[in-house]
Amino acid sequence: MLLRLAYLAVTNTFSLIRLLPMSEREKEIEILVLRHQLTILQRQATKPAFTPDDRFLLAGLLHHPPVEKPRRLLLLVRPDTILRWHRDLLKQRHAATRVRRRRGRPRTVRSIRALVLRLAKENPNWGYRRVHGEPAALGIGVAASTVWEIFKEHGIDPAPQRDHSTWAAFLRGQAKAILACDFFEIRTLTGARLYVFAVIEHATRRIRVLGATAHPTAAWVVQSGRNLVMDLEDARARAKFMIRDRDSKFTAPFDAVLADAGIEVVLSGVRMPRMNSIMERWVQTCRRELLDRTLIWNERHLLHALREFEQFYNGHRPHRTLGQAAPLRALPEPVIDPEQIMRLDVRRHDRLGGVLHEYRHVA
Repeated sequence: MLLRLAYLAVTNTFSLIRLLPMSEREKEIEILVLRHQLTILQRQATKPAFTPDDRFLLAGLLHHPPVEKPRRLLLLVRPDTILRWHRDLLKQRHAATRVRRRRGRPRTVRSIRALVLRLAKENPNWGYRRVHGEPAALGIGVAASTVWEIFKEHGIDPAPQRDHSTWAAFLRGQAKAILACDFFEIRTLTGARLYVFAVIEHATRRIRVLGATAHPTAAWVVQSGRNLVMDLEDARARAKFMIRDRDSKFTAPFDAVLADAGIEVVLSGVRMPRMNSIMERWVQTCRRELLDRTLIWNERHLLHALREFEQFYNGHRPHRTLGQAAPLRALPEPVIDPEQIMRLDVRRHDRLGGVLHEYRHVA
């Protein structure tokens, strides 16, 4: 803006210098020609648009326009407009010399705004009145109208429109009491078909491979259910629900074994794998990280590989849901000592001949 104004001032100065050697007759002829051209343009053009530079220049040159005979200048605007532009320039000059004070109520502190947004996100069934009550109980002074303004500014809908439950939200809320199980099929090197039965805990993501067989009979499935109940009792796990699909391999005696242990069976919908998404995700992980990278010879080899992968999955593999911890291993203290970071010595430990890699600090 300032460079533009300086450029206009220099160009107009040179224009003024150019007029000095001209005679009065030449100046009058040029003025008449320019007036006539301006009259022609006014008949053809619509209302002109003035830039801030144009307003500044006209307001500076026409500080005292001839109000009595304004038509002599053939101005594109009225003299009152020129005077108003000049007053605006004076206001801007005075405003630059003093500190402008913000009118009205001071802006809400950033930490209070962050707290209001956090309460609204964590409690979708709370309206702005309920959200206002929580800071008040903590001794934080904020008006209910301010909470409503924060909601409106960030596009937060009222409580009835935000309070809706989804299957994912239900699973997260009940994760500590939910188990999920499933069968998945594996082909050996000779083409034989084997079935693997596995169970996963929703809260800890701990996996239990209950067995593998070529003929999953009802007796075999029931015995796997008994083994699962004993493992849960040894681990003191408080499971209340078991999610499974409608596979015919799951018989009524299997459900009865779980019911005796206080575990209710929840059936997933027909062709709705998302209702058992955590178990389906583990099956994909097992295939991608283990079964697609090795050749299975027979049932004995399969059980050995699955036991190794179970120990690797539960004891070492990081999980994003658990904050990069493992189901049976908490995260260690972070390394913050610069000297210790410079002397890092991490070694690789292979499982299943290098199919699975674990990295550990040297003791």
